[in-house]
Amino acid sequence: MTIFLRRMTLVRCAGFLLAGLLLVSCATVPETGRRQLRLVNAQEETQLGLTEFQKLKKSTPISQDAAINELVQRVGQRIAAVAALPDAKWEFVVFDQPKTANAFCLPGGKVGVFTGILPITKDETGLATVIGHEVAHAVAHHGAERISEGLLVQLGGQVLGEAMKNNSESAREIALAAFGLGGTVGVMLPHSREQETEADDIGLIYMARAGYDPRNAVEFWKRFATYNAKSGGTPMQFLSTHPVDSVRIRNLETRLPSALAEYEKSQSHPR
Repeated sequence: MTIFLRRMTLVRCAGFLLAGLLLVSCATVPETGRRQLRLVNAQEETQLGLTEFQKLKKSTPISQDAAINELVQRVGQRIAAVAALPDAKWEFVVFDQPKTANAFCLPGGKVGVFTGILPITKDETGLATVIGHEVAHAVAHHGAERISEGLLVQLGGQVLGEAMKNNSESAREIALAAFGLGGTVGVMLPHSREQETEADDIGLIYMARAGYDPRNAVEFWKRFATYNAKSGGTPMQFLSTHPVDSVRIRNLETRLPSALAEYEKSQSHPR
């Protein structure tokens, strides 16, 4: 009984610690106002992004196509000019990976575009959709948020392991496995999907402010949905880090009126 009470005390203390972390480490996402957990400061997050970007540039071939590079630089700088990320060191690099239909933005403004996504973007506005989405991840500090959530899940797992130390090994393994599954499916994946949706929303606004018609974003995601279907489809939503394509498209369609208002403003003050 004494050991049990000690374990319960440990769990309660951990609960108070987690609650304290949540109270003192909350931040607000620009543009959406969502509250998020951030245990990593902006300087640490930016340094991590810079370090990983340097590694990628050394390990991954960079495109030498002048036309593609000029296009990515032009679109990237237009999006960066309207992004709410003070002190960002924007860098746009095209990686020569024709089989990779993807792009990314690391903390601090380090943007990578893989050549494999260009046939899907098709034109400048399609590319603006992609870069706007990726830049939004950096503006919303999604990298720091994911790191923070990972630290929180890890701490919870350690507490659970300590609390069950005197139970049978099989019981501990089952409980820890269940916690891992719950931490991934119940916390990390939903938050990842929430971040993707948030990046869609913010990206739509940024491309509109930069003078790109946001209606074309819906057309891009429809093309991307077709690409996904031909590539083997996507997993069920509750096991996916991204929203299902149909859900994503519906969400963007509901956001179009506000984005179009921003686009009309940009047309009255052309860049």
